[in-house]
Amino acid sequence: MNPEQPAQRPPSEGGRPVGRRVFLGTLGLGALGVVAAPTVQRGMEAVLGTVSGKDPTGLTGLLPNGGGFRYYSVAASVPYKGPVNYRLSVDGLVDHPRAYTLAELRALPRTRLVRDVQCVTGWRVPDTPFEGVRLAHLLDLAGVRTTARAIRFTCFDGTYSESLTLDQARRRDVLVALRMQDKDIGHDHGGPVRLYVGPMYFYKSAKWLSGITVTDRVEPGYWEKLGYDVDAWVGRSNGRTDEPTS
Repeated sequence: MNPEQPAQRPPSEGGRPVGRRVFLGTLGLGALGVVAAPTVQRGMEAVLGTVSGKDPTGLTGLLPNGGGFRYYSVAASVPYKGPVNYRLSVDGLVDHPRAYTLAELRALPRTRLVRDVQCVTGWRVPDTPFEGVRLAHLLDLAGVRTTARAIRFTCFDGTYSESLTLDQARRRDVLVALRMQDKDIGHDHGGPVRLYVGPMYFYKSAKWLSGITVTDRVEPGYWEKLGYDVDAWVGRSNGRTDEPTS
């Protein structure tokens, strides 16, 4: 990761972004929660819950939660979406743009993967099942044009974004995920639909996914504009360019 922090970009419509320095500064508290006794954790949750409600940076949570995960958000609030109002748009350099309902996504062929989840900040959740539609399948249905080179992902928190090259997006271990840990993905885990990029650090697996836009070049995502690697291969990012096998 680049030790220099670029200038913070202006807040987006859906919430105020949190800067990288503030985010990393809270990690000690998050790590403490992992090893603390339950009584201490409850005390931390009470304190941080009060702080997060007043936090102008938009860091709405950084605490251990179900299954060893932590809840991260870079927006002050995230709306809930469900079967009635959720839509995933696929557009940009495609011949057949469309918006999928949750029911339509659930009706498509699914792939199930069991992989370790690795956060760039150090925590890991081993052997985590993910199930969803291969991103490559959605791209094939859309009819990607020959000028396409990359994908931009947007989220309904109104703030977060991510990117992949077209080759990365077509990997077998990149899913538009509908289930995690053998249950439908809940709101805190980025549901009802999130991205899952198996071989990369978890910040690439954008939560609350709402848009897949095919583009002619890579556009760095939220954390990448704040110093993180665009190519975030687990154990091989931060300067290394050797790509794992697919």
